[in-house]
Amino acid sequence: MTEVSISQVVTNVVREFRQSVPECVAAGVVDMSTGMLLAVDTVDSHPAEVLDLLAAATFDMFQGRNVVMIEEMFNKRRGIEKQGHYFREILVNSENLVHLFMRSSVTDDMVAVVVCRRAVNIGMLFAQARLVMRGLDTSFGG
Repeated sequence: MTEVSISQVVTNVVREFRQSVPECVAAGVVDMSTGMLLAVDTVDSHPAEVLDLLAAATFDMFQGRNVVMIEEMFNKRRGIEKQGHYFREILVNSENLVHLFMRSSVTDDMVAVVVCRRAVNIGMLFAQARLVMRGLDTSFGG
C-alpha cells in the first residue's frame, strides 16, 4: 500500500466514524509508532495544540510506561509469550462526552478515537464503531 492510499484510507475511515457512529462529534486516528494524529474530523475547530495533546494522551493510555508494564505482567502471569499489546479498547466518560479508543486488530500502530455526546447509547457506540474499525482493519489486510 502506498503512502497516499494509506492517507486516503485513514481519512475515509475518520469520515465514516463521524457519519455512522451516533452522537459522534469527533473522530481521529493516531499512529502509535510516531504518536501523531493522522486524520481528524470534528464538528468544532480545535487548536493544533489540543489535537496534539489528544494524540499524546492516546499514546500514553495504550503504550505509556506503566501500561506496558501491566501488559507484560498480565502476559507473564498467564504464561503468554506473545509480543504485542493486551489492551484493545478503552472507554472514558467525561463531564459531557464519551471517548472510545480502539486499537486496530491488524496493526498495533493504529488507534482510532471516537468522541460522542453523553446521550449516546453505549451499545450502539461500540457496535457502530467496531463496524467502521473492521473496515480499517480490512484495508490493512485483516
